[in-house]
Amino acid sequence: MKESPNLKPLHHHHSLLLSLIHSLHMATCLPFRSIPFKPNTTSSSSRPAKITCSSVTAQSRLAKQDLLALIADQDRGLKTQTDPTKRASIIKAIDALADLGNGTVTTGGDLSATWRLLWTTEKEQLFIIQNASVFGTRAGDVLQVIDVDRKVLNNVITFPPDGVFFVRSTIEVASPQRVNFRFTSAVLRGKSWEFPLPPFGQGWFETVYLDDEIRVVKDIREDYLVVDRAPYAWTE
Repeated sequence: MKESPNLKPLHHHHSLLLSLIHSLHMATCLPFRSIPFKPNTTSSSSRPAKITCSSVTAQSRLAKQDLLALIADQDRGLKTQTDPTKRASIIKAIDALADLGNGTVTTGGDLSATWRLLWTTEKEQLFIIQNASVFGTRAGDVLQVIDVDRKVLNNVITFPPDGVFFVRSTIEVASPQRVNFRFTSAVLRGKSWEFPLPPFGQGWFETVYLDDEIRVVKDIREDYLVVDRAPYAWTE
């Protein structure tokens, strides 16, 4: 495909490049849990009821459906920026999933994948998505590519047909749900050229919910991220 004539001089767009750099420096069943038991009129039993794995799975499915329905028309978070009521509803739904995921391990092999952005509160990423026309193109998929075994993370923004900006990071599992990261290098790339950029920073993110379809994240800046498993594996 022919490369956009406006894509090559991307490094001249200074403010947008700063946003690029800043923005991308970015299951098991729950154990049985007791809940208060209210005896009915025909029984004097006061034993606590138990939530089984099947009931937790049903709760997770409904909570996930609720979250995905709320973000479906939000243009990856662009529309949410001007709708505080919607934002509050989405965060409430995220918290509900996080409660169901409490105590689960989300930093194992299932974390390794190419994850595609569905919704976020991260202002820098949303700024780039909204202003990609400056690049003479549009923002394509926004990705997190994680390999737990190799301890690497790539944050990626694609600019079809041939543009891409990505930041390489190293990662360390810090707890059952937290991963620490440190940026190592950044690249802005077109069809036949490449422009290195200085990476900076480190931080952490917590995957508060993970299943075979989606992942929900809170990070060090108290931003939220909802991603799904992309139908392809991104590679450099």
